[in-house]
Formats: sequence, structure tokens, C-alpha cells
Amino acid sequence: MSANMIQHVVLMNVAAPIAVLVALRYLPSGLSRSWHGATAVQLGVFWMWHSPVMMNAAMSSPLLHLLMQVSMFAVALWFWAAILTLPASRRWAGIFSLLVTAKLFCLLAALMIFAGRPLFATGMGIHDGAGITLADQELAGLIMIVACPLFYVSGGVYIAARWLFELDAENSRTAA
Repeated sequence: MSANMIQHVVLMNVAAPIAVLVALRYLPSGLSRSWHGATAVQLGVFWMWHSPVMMNAAMSSPLLHLLMQVSMFAVALWFWAAILTLPASRRWAGIFSLLVTAKLFCLLAALMIFAGRPLFATGMGIHDGAGITLADQELAGLIMIVACPLFYVSGGVYIAARWLFELDAENSRTAA
């Protein structure tokens, strides 16, 4: 499970925002209008895949595991594209989305760390029959509780900095 969490973190919090930042000039302008939808869908897909039934199924089937990773990456691309393309007057919405998302991801991480028992089936396949142990679940939660705030706070700082630089440039133009 901890290896699965590392995959999630890399796909959703490293690869997706980097891909969006690289593609910023090519993204359609309408994406930012859907920031609230992108936030809701990302949270919904994340929690759906992390329900015990879906996680057990995904960890028992290589095809479902791939579907989980691909769907979470696709939704993360939409989320990051929506919040990183917001106009200056709406940057607060991106920061709000990052805050809400980080809090709800951290909630799952805390549940995994402090549950005291495995939340997911310990006898399930994980493709090779290993199963999930309480220690592995706790490690996955620790990875998540460290990584998510780090990336989401960094994203919020990036958005706020862009916002402040744009406001400063606008003030300089109007003062001149």
C-alpha cells in the first residue's frame, strides 16, 4: 500500500502540476471556469478509490489498479489545470481549492495512521498475494500526510506569488 501511495503522490502532486505548468500556454482558457467542478470531482474520485471496497478491488486486480491510477492522474490534470489557469481576480479560488483538497486528503492519511487496525483487506492480492499490513497502511498514511500538505501548500504559495506579482505589475503600470 505504501508503494501505491508513492505512485499516487508522484502522479497527482508531481507529474500532473508539472505537466500543466509546461502546457500552460497551450491550455484552453475555459478550464479555469470549472475550478469548483474539478475540485469536487478530484475529491470524489480520490475518496471513491480509497473506499475499502474499491481499494480492495484495485489492489487485487492489475487492470483495476491501472484504471485507478489513470483516473486519478486524469482528474489531477484537470484540477491543476483549472486552478493554475485562473485569472488574477479569481486566484483566491485556486488557493481555496488547494486548502480544501489538502485537508480532506490529510483526513484519510490520519485515518490510515491512527486507525489501530487495517482499514483495507489484509488478505487481498496486491497483485502478488502479499496483502496489506497495519504497518504498511500506517506508512502509506505517513507518506500521504507529509506529501500532500507539502505539495498543496507549495501550490498555494505559487498561486499567491503569481497573484502578487501580477498585482504589483498592474500597480506599476497604473502609477506610470
